[in-house]
Amino acid sequence: MSHDGLGPRAAMRSVAFLTAGALAVPLLSACSAEDEAGKPLAAQDIAPAARAQIADGGTLRWAVDAVPETLNTFQADADATTTRVAQAVLPSMYRLDANGRPRANPDFLESAEVVDTEPRQVVLYRLNQQAVWSDGREIGAADFAAQWRALSGKDSAYWTARNAGYDRIEKIERGANDLEVRVTFARPYADWRSLFSPLYPKDVMGTPDAFNDGARRRLKVTAGPFALKQVDREKDRIRLTRNPRWWGRPAKLTEIVLAAVPRDERAAHLAEGDLDVAEIDPAVARGIDSAAGAAGPLSGPGAGRTAAKVLRSWAVVDASDADAEENADADQDQNQGDRDVHARGDLRRAVAAWERQRKELRGYEVRKSLEPAYTQLALNGADGPLADERVRRAVARALDRKELAKVVLKPLGLPAVPVGSHLALSGQEAYADNSGALGGQDTEEAQALLADAGWVAGGPVEKGEKGEKAAGSEGETAEGEKSDGEKSDGEKSDGEKEAEGEGDRTADDGEKAGRDDRSEGGDDGTYIVGQDGKAPAEHGRDHEDHGRRLAQDGKQYLNRQGAPGAYAPRGTAAPAGAAREALAKDGKALTLRFVLPTGPGSDSLHLVAGRITRMLEKVGIRTETTKVSDESYFKDHIASGDYDLALYSWPASAFPATDARPIYAKPVPGADGSLSVEQNYTRVGTDQVDQLFDQAVSTLDEEEGRSLIRKADARIWAAAGSIPLYQRPQLTAVRKNLVNVGAFGFQTPVYEDMGFLKKGVKVSASPSRK
Repeated sequence: MSHDGLGPRAAMRSVAFLTAGALAVPLLSACSAEDEAGKPLAAQDIAPAARAQIADGGTLRWAVDAVPETLNTFQADADATTTRVAQAVLPSMYRLDANGRPRANPDFLESAEVVDTEPRQVVLYRLNQQAVWSDGREIGAADFAAQWRALSGKDSAYWTARNAGYDRIEKIERGANDLEVRVTFARPYADWRSLFSPLYPKDVMGTPDAFNDGARRRLKVTAGPFALKQVDREKDRIRLTRNPRWWGRPAKLTEIVLAAVPRDERAAHLAEGDLDVAEIDPAVARGIDSAAGAAGPLSGPGAGRTAAKVLRSWAVVDASDADAEENADADQDQNQGDRDVHARGDLRRAVAAWERQRKELRGYEVRKSLEPAYTQLALNGADGPLADERVRRAVARALDRKELAKVVLKPLGLPAVPVGSHLALSGQEAYADNSGALGGQDTEEAQALLADAGWVAGGPVEKGEKGEKAAGSEGETAEGEKSDGEKSDGEKSDGEKEAEGEGDRTADDGEKAGRDDRSEGGDDGTYIVGQDGKAPAEHGRDHEDHGRRLAQDGKQYLNRQGAPGAYAPRGTAAPAGAAREALAKDGKALTLRFVLPTGPGSDSLHLVAGRITRMLEKVGIRTETTKVSDESYFKDHIASGDYDLALYSWPASAFPATDARPIYAKPVPGADGSLSVEQNYTRVGTDQVDQLFDQAVSTLDEEEGRSLIRKADARIWAAAGSIPLYQRPQLTAVRKNLVNVGAFGFQTPVYEDMGFLKKGVKVSASPSRK
């Protein structure tokens, strides 16, 4: 769930463009006219402190989702914990700053620059002369060359998940001395700073066996402020200890223990004092705030009524009721009286236990920011109604993205600003709000688009296959299509409950959450593609089970070139009553299947999905909600294309020209009718977008590269295959005396500066907690 640093970047991130004139030329030129990157919407929250204020020593216990299957970040099953370990124990030539921009890491790199462009691009790295591996060997050209050969894609014996950039290198040589490394590219590569971060020793990259198996469970040779001491799979933890050969600022902590703790169990572990740092959901955050007597935005309605007070009141009521019954009936059965006594005793013990937990929770605080990841609404354009770009655009124009961002972020006191780009987030160099290429919420325009596409309000619906619904059967799933975790027959969908005011949401602590501004907001769960094993970072040789070339059997990709005028002009009349009646075309109702996960932390997605359902209903689009297990959400539905609408997140990248191309590349139909989509799970792409990515990754002019990325993003918006909604919240519970740790935002953590404050030292609270 965390995306701090360059790490193993998920190889991140429409049917064709309507007409050449659909996207106005002035808009494209405006994208490059000025730098619109701005700054991050929310600052990082890590309780910064000077090293002189930090005690020497101590063990930091950090909750992670799982002990990773591999410690090799370049393998397909690497996850967020793999990244965390690599950041602490391996070299990284570049790391991200607070604005999500790559900066040279002085502990390993004195300088790196392009020293030649003709006839080939040449980058010269000058390494820190003190940089050595834990076995005493200097870090040098041999390590760079071994990593290039392993990741170049030329040797299929290496089971790599990604080779972007490394496949453009022609050769690597020693420079004028042992501290210089010359990298010559066969083709220009704009994102050369993305390479060699992390850098593995030649012992790992030198042979296929060492790469494939040797680095999965252990790293014998490292080079960072910490060293990998132990991977204990029985106790589900990883121990990192100070590296005695580290040449940089000495680590303040003696040890970091990464403990695998499921997210739904973290509240209990925090209450027992078993953890020092843990990413948490809003309900746990409110509990910590309540224990501390806080009355901030995380507290929510009724925050003053803590769970301890509720338990105490229950105990009093139970006791008084039991006494009244005893006075009313002197002949009450003695056994029943004993049970009442035991019940009152259980409640008193529960109150006492909660008071102890509450006291422990006072030692924590919630540090909050925004993750370098955004949640989107994905529209599957492979077939069905959404294969028509006009219908996809109508869905997009029906959405009030500001309201959706507000629902999730405002209750947490975080900036409720919709994301304006598919390819970068506010603060990153490539960021610009290109959503104007599609347009904002406009009910009349959405209805006009649907009418132009032939969808008529109240039209006849033919009886089809078993389970097919007539127009107006919103919120139900067709018979025979039920998936894990789906609602039973007759149960209302989330959207119906939201629309009718039913199904009030209840927080974990038993307090009723309000609606709109008073809603819970918060976490989306772990549905971030390329993280925590939810979906592949890039499709590699060893990743066939995830679908190296994902396909839909028997479904040919529709390369629909929209006719001039397909985008209905503003003012086109929409059928009367379209907001109340469902739409139909050729005897088929316009009903979209909305697939949602049921795993821990998915409450926010369900809340957002309910709002989206209501917004679509206003323009005559009905939805059928299908709830599936967390385990099958990506593999069986998103990756395989078994959905119409879905919510999931993409991590941001400092190198969108490289990382975003597989996400938006035009799918390629095969001779057998299957579809190769790379990571484009919406199945929507255009030749123009592909060309813009190719140009951006090949130019060494940084300003031109940013302009090309912004143009590509504008065209992705116009194709309406995916609609960015909001940046994900990042809530972290941290011990109050632990500094330089917390909600990191974009920035790569500086592990050697983490530690516990010296006794008597206090640091000022961050603006988000004042």
